[in-house]
Amino acid sequence: MRRFALVVSAALAAILLTAAGQPAPQRLYRAYSDEQRADLDKVSAYLNAIHTLKSGFVQLGPDGQMDQGVLYIEKPGKVRFAYNKPSPTLIVATGGSVYVKNASLNTVDRYDLSDTPLGLLLGDHVDLKTNKAVMGIVRQAGAIIVRARTSANRNDSNIELQFAAPALELRQWTVRDNQGGTTTVALQNPEVGAEMPEGIFLVPTRNLVFKK
Repeated sequence: MRRFALVVSAALAAILLTAAGQPAPQRLYRAYSDEQRADLDKVSAYLNAIHTLKSGFVQLGPDGQMDQGVLYIEKPGKVRFAYNKPSPTLIVATGGSVYVKNASLNTVDRYDLSDTPLGLLLGDHVDLKTNKAVMGIVRQAGAIIVRARTSANRNDSNIELQFAAPALELRQWTVRDNQGGTTTVALQNPEVGAEMPEGIFLVPTRNLVFKK
């Protein structure tokens, strides 16, 4: 069970946080500089321009395990993380629910979208300046780093999202778990505007096999 909790939180939390539909605008809770505000606007605009996305990914877990797969996003409301074998995991979000399939155990678990990091995703408008989950933004050589938290109960960030700069592109994200371990997911050849294969977001069933 811990393995699947890590998969859901690490593989999804960061990208879903930033690609998320935002609540109604709120007053600013953080004092950003003019440069930081401008960078947050640029990143928000970049994310708002994404309606579909397909990308390979490599996930490195806290125990050193490496998994690979393909990520699909279609806004609003749909995400698919298809892990390559030997991983038995398939994650699909659609219709307000998240489904986690374990092919080895022949099980499919369902979660409410609002109870997972995916609940932060999949709207068409992003404004990071007013998102209380965002804790800060910094520039590094050739990159913009957005720091965020997965829970309003946290006083520190546990997610870092790295965007290439100045030509913005989401490159990778890192999630720190409650035990201090980190999971990094790096995107490979992301295709914004990619056509989604028919049936890619079907609810997984115990006997469903999807051919990429």
